[in-house]
Amino acid sequence: MATKRNEKPVTLYQAVRENKEICAFLRKGNENLGVMGFTDHSQAHCGLVAERGAEILRKFEYPEHDIELVKIAGFMHDIGNAVNRTHHAEYGALLANELLKEIGLPLEDRITVVSAIGHHDESTGGAMDPISAALIIADKTDVRRNRVREKEQAAFDIHDRVNYAVTEAKLKVNAKKSTVALNLQIDEHICTMYEYFEIFLGRMVMCRRAAKMLGAKFKLTANGSKVL
Repeated sequence: MATKRNEKPVTLYQAVRENKEICAFLRKGNENLGVMGFTDHSQAHCGLVAERGAEILRKFEYPEHDIELVKIAGFMHDIGNAVNRTHHAEYGALLANELLKEIGLPLEDRITVVSAIGHHDESTGGAMDPISAALIIADKTDVRRNRVREKEQAAFDIHDRVNYAVTEAKLKVNAKKSTVALNLQIDEHICTMYEYFEIFLGRMVMCRRAAKMLGAKFKLTANGSKVL
């Protein structure tokens, strides 16, 4: 729900999205990654992760309170990139704790959000609860062509090629069948299946474990063939 001028945000998630400090950290983190050659990690990505995480929990009929928390965690999950890409999840958790304290998020909720952010990276993390599980799935399944920054294709690294090669990505959550399914169409003229899984297999395995935390199975299909 949009707010009129001089009105206070109606939800804590909205307060997070409109917080100037949070948005400034996210912008700087995305700028840093751009210099380093990484794909887009902007507020657009963070907003998509927030909404996708919320939809995952909504489909599995989690309470609105949990949905609000995963939206907050999703929007803030990459804030640590403003400090350093290495251990950005841990840095982000510490930053988020201080910023959310100022916004007024209650202690227990703040701990839940901080834990989710701190565990979202595949190198050191994993699903600890439904909030972190939904965040992980939402983040790791955001594979799409327009995450590649504007540059000549000749300058693409493997991460660029892998994302650019995905011509279609659909995440489907079926609560009745207890499944979370990612269906991809990959242009193999741009990157091979081997290259795709060299980059993303660890993330997909992380999604499988996260889905298990939600009492579901994670399924991955690429070009019509079942992979996981």
